[in-house]
Amino acid sequence: MNKQKHTFIDLFAGIGGFRLAFEQAGYQCVYSCEIDSACQEVYFNNFGEKPKGDITKINIKEIPDFDVLTAGFPCQPFSICGKRQGFEDTRGTLFFHICEILEAKQPSVVLLENVNHLLHHDKGRTLDVIIYSLENLGYLVDYKVLNSKEFSLPQNRERIIIFATKSKKFNFNKIPKDNSIKKLHHPSI
Repeated sequence: MNKQKHTFIDLFAGIGGFRLAFEQAGYQCVYSCEIDSACQEVYFNNFGEKPKGDITKINIKEIPDFDVLTAGFPCQPFSICGKRQGFEDTRGTLFFHICEILEAKQPSVVLLENVNHLLHHDKGRTLDVIIYSLENLGYLVDYKVLNSKEFSLPQNRERIIIFATKSKKFNFNKIPKDNSIKKLHHPSI
């Protein structure tokens, strides 16, 4: 029996963190998008594929169908290190391009990542808009701030993780945590 791989797209791909994890889990990346040319170069070196550029200029019809959308959409508009202009910053509106893709493609799962300050930005209204937008597209949404150090990584990095699913709400309590710091195992180390 030939089992078909689940597929995903990698938006705001950076150098491919989501792609690395999803491919290790057996998923196949069918589309990637990253505007930063230096990140595109590293991504190409890592995966042999150059991501498409500006998400505002892509033709959604050219994106193949997929099961999961991943996106680490720009965090500067929501970060305490930035000006915190949120949706008033052009980069903050890029989330709505994700929504356009979701509306057209209707994947079963959406995985978004951003800075933990997104929880508090504009007194929580920014997160409310994001959740409402996803729910309005037919998704069940849950979110949680996770810290990489809770998963055996030698880094203290808090990020909000937003899961949106079509069938059953994601349960963050099922994620196994391991607070012990271990050396990262990489073939070149």
